[in-house]
Amino acid sequence: MLHGNSIRILAVAERLNVSLMPCTVKKFSNGEINVKISESVRDEDVFIIQSACGDVNDHLMELLILISACKGASARRITAVIPCYPYARMDKKEQSRAPITAKLVASMLTVAGCDHVITMDLHASQIQGFFDFPVDNLYSEPLMLSYIRRNIEGWKDAIIVSPDAGGAKRVTALADKLGLDFAIFHRKRDGKSHDAPEKMELLVGDVKDKVAILVDDMIDTGKTLTLAARSLKENGAAKIHALVSHGLLSEARMSVINDLPLEKLVVTNTIPQREHQLNCPKLTIIDISHTIAESIRRTHNGESISLLFGEWSEHMGINGF
Repeated sequence: MLHGNSIRILAVAERLNVSLMPCTVKKFSNGEINVKISESVRDEDVFIIQSACGDVNDHLMELLILISACKGASARRITAVIPCYPYARMDKKEQSRAPITAKLVASMLTVAGCDHVITMDLHASQIQGFFDFPVDNLYSEPLMLSYIRRNIEGWKDAIIVSPDAGGAKRVTALADKLGLDFAIFHRKRDGKSHDAPEKMELLVGDVKDKVAILVDDMIDTGKTLTLAARSLKENGAAKIHALVSHGLLSEARMSVINDLPLEKLVVTNTIPQREHQLNCPKLTIIDISHTIAESIRRTHNGESISLLFGEWSEHMGINGF
């Protein structure tokens, strides 16, 4: 098992009781990436863990070079474990001449020599179709279900909320499993001008006097979360919790999130969150390392990982809250 520089704190190796292979990933003075693997990987089943965070382009290049190095060193199989897939938001053409960069990343992984990808909560499920080899898209949903049941007071009278129509499938699945109602917002501009301020309009559901659980797959600038939280408050929600799979938070000012009418912002550690957590007392982390570790163990042993798509995570000793 190898790590890139993006997500060394994810304690997968410790949970599997294996040692990380000695590996040095550094830069030359001109910015080129240099990789040195210190042990033989000949005929080994290699797992390389790297996520799309921080300097995404550097970390993507690190991953590609690590895969190529292992391929050139005669590894038997190479699995890229990518908790947060890079460029996942660019999965289709939004307008003419726009690139489908998620497909380009898939092609680069293939050319580098990757044989298998394990990822979590892809922005769009169809990204799996960009690959000609197996892709296992794990879900944080069981962990979120467990968090809601264990940590949100009054959850049985709550409502699950999507900040846009694109997340309808996600929130309806969660609501069905919890036996709750759901609500969907629509984001639009308050006026015809392109520079007009945006606002949220409630399309489906009634949040008045309820505990609102806002669910999304990704938070980056925090703009959608800000609009949704304030709209929920304006529509009479009693309490507001936000659960997000990938906490990129690259442009989000944590002070703004602290000032929002949120009880908690809950994210997984597909992206390292230690620095953000220091600046935001409302931020709570769900640890996904045991799910990733179990998927690696089952893949290596040739076992089915379909169990990981169900309630397995809820019955594990989850201590990441």
